[in-house]
Amino acid sequence: MYDLVIRGGAVATAGGVLYTDIAVLGEKIAALGVGIDGREVIDATGKIVLPGVIDPHVHFALPVGDYVSSDDFYSGSVAAACGGVTTVIDFTVGASDRSIPEDVERRLEDAKPSVVDYALHGEVVGWRPGRVDEIAEAVSMGVASFKFFTAYGASGRRTDNGPLLQAFRALAGMNAVAVVHAEDDSIIESMSALLTNDEWSRMESLARVRPDVCEASAVNTVGWLSALTGAKCHIVHLSSELGLEEVMYARDRGADLTAETCPQYLLLTSDAYSGPEGHLYSAAPALRGAGDNAALWTGLSTGDVDFAATDHCPFTRTQKEWKGAFDRLPGGLPGVELLLPLLYSEGVRSGRLSLCDLARITSDRAARRYGLFPRKGCLMPGSDADIVVFDPEEVWCVHAGGLRMNVDFSPYENMKLTGRTWLTISRGEIVFSEDRFLGKKGRGVFLRR
Repeated sequence: MYDLVIRGGAVATAGGVLYTDIAVLGEKIAALGVGIDGREVIDATGKIVLPGVIDPHVHFALPVGDYVSSDDFYSGSVAAACGGVTTVIDFTVGASDRSIPEDVERRLEDAKPSVVDYALHGEVVGWRPGRVDEIAEAVSMGVASFKFFTAYGASGRRTDNGPLLQAFRALAGMNAVAVVHAEDDSIIESMSALLTNDEWSRMESLARVRPDVCEASAVNTVGWLSALTGAKCHIVHLSSELGLEEVMYARDRGADLTAETCPQYLLLTSDAYSGPEGHLYSAAPALRGAGDNAALWTGLSTGDVDFAATDHCPFTRTQKEWKGAFDRLPGGLPGVELLLPLLYSEGVRSGRLSLCDLARITSDRAARRYGLFPRKGCLMPGSDADIVVFDPEEVWCVHAGGLRMNVDFSPYENMKLTGRTWLTISRGEIVFSEDRFLGKKGRGVFLRR
């Protein structure tokens, strides 16, 4: 007899909606069928059953200047589980005076308290062609994706085009993925130089110095280098219609290029900067316009935007206290707990996405891109029993005080949503049920890829 059976729900996968029971034995999905018996049976009648959500872009315990993001691996993973996220991919914290393998070892220590499974992207800072062996060693440690910045030159994080070309060539030979924060630093610098002192003191100027052409220019360069070298590349937090056009152009040129977008670029606009709490929305890329929102929703539906992520990088109101200029704020927004509810309510319920789209963009595509499929990202026998049971009818309002994320601000405060995570199973264990967190600290495992 099976340990656990989920019965009666509509099972949404990237390939179709099934009406089947799901049987779990140990940590794995053991069978799909009708009338399966188990020691424990969960009645999912009237609910949607989905593969455990993968958030492939989070920043737990991230040092940013004088601050550290307010969720560590424990609090952030608890919030993730309560939102239906069973796998997160975080980043090492790169430094030019340390090797990438050293960064991996440090981050694995940070991640030990996680209650959900996790993988890592290796952050590349101060890279040069002579450091190829570091990347190869990190790959042998199970890290198969590496993040590069085309911006933030002043802090030393930018990788210029020459080293980027060499890095892409090296990654292509290792079958690893280059993950790129794509903004053109020269455009940011030139736009910043035009600001008056008064404009520096306005939050709205963030959008002016980081316009959509800034993103599109960098995506164009990355796409060309990807096509030239054959490297697998991925654009994080795509924010604009213009950027999406460049992603599609790069694919036409032969680039193996994927892209993600985030709820903030689907649901928020730069109008948020003009409000009394506009400084709380500091993040890069900048928020755009309604036309960009619409283009990205369409991209998710057609598959031109491959998947969704949150870029979860939370800070408290105190950490984001206004200091007289928009560039003095730590950048980042919270979101890991809300990824699935926001995409369901504003995507599926609003007719922008199908249930199959939802499964594809929250689990299947990310698992495939990052070497986790079929262990993660699907509901097949032999896969990890990472399963979400989602109530499609619960109506609720977002309030920061009612969320598990360690924040006192939500970009979606007072937003009315329809649909909420009802139960989360991670490797066969119920870690969240009916608004109660049931998981144990440190039960998450590192996913070698």
